[in-house]
Amino acid sequence: MKYNRRDFLKISYSASMGLVIGVALPIKNRLLSENIIKDTFDPNVWVSIQQDNIINIITAKSEMGQHIRSSIPMIVAEELNADWSKVKVVQADTHPNKYGSQSTGGSGSIRRSYMRLRKAGATAKELLIQAASIKWDVPQNELKAEMNQIFHAKSKKSIKYGDLILIAGKLDPPSDPKLKDEKDFTIIGNSLPGLDTKSRVDGTAKFGIDIRIPNMLYATVAKCQTFGGAVKSFKAKKAKKINGVKYVFEVEGGIAVVATNTWSAIKGQSALDIEWEHGDFYSWNSEKIKKMMEDKSPKNAVIAKDSGDTKKIKNDLSVESQYEVSFTSHATMEPMNCVAQVNKNSVELWVPTQSPQRIQSSIAEKLNLKIEKVKVNVTLMGGGFGRRLFSDFIPDAVEISKKIKKPVKLLWTREDDMHHDYYRPASIHKLKASISDVKKIESWQHRIISPSISGQRSPERFKNGELDRSAVNGANNLPYDIPNILVDYIMTNTKVPVGWWRSVYNSQNAFANEVFIDELAYKAGIDTLEFRMKMLNNSPRHKEVLRLAAEKANWGRSLSKGQGMGIAVHESFGSWSAQVATVSISKDRNISVDKIVASVDCGTVINPDGVKAQMEGSIVYGLTSTLKGEITIDKGAVSQSNFHEFELLQMNEMPKVEIYIVPSLEPPGGAGEPGLPPVAPAVANAIFNATGKRVRKLPIKAEDLKV
Repeated sequence: MKYNRRDFLKISYSASMGLVIGVALPIKNRLLSENIIKDTFDPNVWVSIQQDNIINIITAKSEMGQHIRSSIPMIVAEELNADWSKVKVVQADTHPNKYGSQSTGGSGSIRRSYMRLRKAGATAKELLIQAASIKWDVPQNELKAEMNQIFHAKSKKSIKYGDLILIAGKLDPPSDPKLKDEKDFTIIGNSLPGLDTKSRVDGTAKFGIDIRIPNMLYATVAKCQTFGGAVKSFKAKKAKKINGVKYVFEVEGGIAVVATNTWSAIKGQSALDIEWEHGDFYSWNSEKIKKMMEDKSPKNAVIAKDSGDTKKIKNDLSVESQYEVSFTSHATMEPMNCVAQVNKNSVELWVPTQSPQRIQSSIAEKLNLKIEKVKVNVTLMGGGFGRRLFSDFIPDAVEISKKIKKPVKLLWTREDDMHHDYYRPASIHKLKASISDVKKIESWQHRIISPSISGQRSPERFKNGELDRSAVNGANNLPYDIPNILVDYIMTNTKVPVGWWRSVYNSQNAFANEVFIDELAYKAGIDTLEFRMKMLNNSPRHKEVLRLAAEKANWGRSLSKGQGMGIAVHESFGSWSAQVATVSISKDRNISVDKIVASVDCGTVINPDGVKAQMEGSIVYGLTSTLKGEITIDKGAVSQSNFHEFELLQMNEMPKVEIYIVPSLEPPGGAGEPGLPPVAPAVANAIFNATGKRVRKLPIKAEDLKV
């Protein structure tokens, strides 16, 4: 795809905005935005240099703790030679095409836009140098841009960027701006303070749950806990007696309770007397779902990868294993919420979302409005993890506001959040492999059985038995030198809503792959690290993260009784991570993860502290799903209701964590998710090392280790 200068760069000047420079980005993320117009160009980042010498960088991506509001500005500021103390970030408005895809996910905000962001900054810098050259009548090669100023060494003159915007705004942008040599970076690669750190500390940062507007009321919606259930009848008499409750009525999603405050709305919801129509799924439970998945005929398998000939390989050194991964919840700390103000001919929303354009288009369609009449304000969010790519809670807020003709804040309770999530798909993995005489894997077969996220959302895409390629991510791209590989996938419909969960299918597939690799190493009688390294001759980045993690963890050292070490490696989202877990197992088989040493190769690092924070967060999140977080189904509904039943990793259970970053000048990879997939297999392999008991199910429970 080719870009001309008009597509790439937009430049303008106004007295209010200053010098404004935009950079076009192509849309590549089909996973996160399904209604994409092909072959379009989308301005995604804008640089605004004001007369007061402040540089505003507008980002169209959502901030959910991944520091995107700092890392995007760092890239632009680097090429601008900006003074970081004079850089500010502004959240973009939601627009159907002005910024391209505004969905945030897939660890893609940086890796998909890095070079274009650099070019935006470099273009601005060259325009400012050209403007100074005109103003002073000196050659451009005698000028230097630094710290929001242009310097002329010979005359010892200097001028602020803001004083040049009138001239720069009238110039034609360069067609190919020169980028800095990476060795000259002063911003990229440094752990600079976040642009929004102060507001988070002093409480002025606005999350969705913080939004308040004049005349706003508060709402909850009681929903049937059974998937596919609906309201049969209800009585509101008790709810209406609750002090503060103003309205009780049925909406498409359930029964709405509207009050003058959140607590009254929640109490009103609890006081409702509702008879539910549970539907056909009421008879389903976890055992039935598992049996349905296991009984799926091999005839339903769709081949994802078939290289060599696995059927011809017959060897006494063969191993077969089955692995199981449960459903799990996103469990964001901030429950789903939305402030909606429906006016006569327009709507304004304030919402913590990863997918504002999807909300904008769906609400415009719902209310028969032009899309520009739906304004979506993206707030900070208390956790995303993929959950906020879905907008199922928005229509209720809009419907309530429209009915009562007042702005309303819809807030889900923790129980609502737990019962109405889009869960990580449960999965079953059947693996079979044989080992050659030289103790290498000769053949590998991996059958994945799980619900399909894409299949559930867009079943028409798979009506002829097409492969859901996302479901085999991390399974069909094994790094090991294996001559004969067969990977296939069986799609199942469990009726349980499933969705993108941090690292998506990589978390399940990495667990099965890397525990099975350990089993094969044990069968071959070879150290598990050595076994991996012998088969990574064509995967140098896997090899390096393994080497680094093993070195820093002192792999092979003697351990106390009851202790074990395990290792795992995985590539996802353009990055590589290896982890070594050290665990202790008590006499009654309680599991304690003592330490995790992690290495990561994510290419060029924008902010090392940000990368480390994302790795640490991935490890915490991964440990919860490894040891605790399980969603089970009974009577067609989720059994867990709150954190006393869906447990999270506690502070006293957190292991010591060390993060090591591989130095690299390769293009940036993702950072928000690649640290999660190796967690579960590293811990499971460490448990085997400590106990001799092989773990093949997630989450890992103490009772599973008892003989």
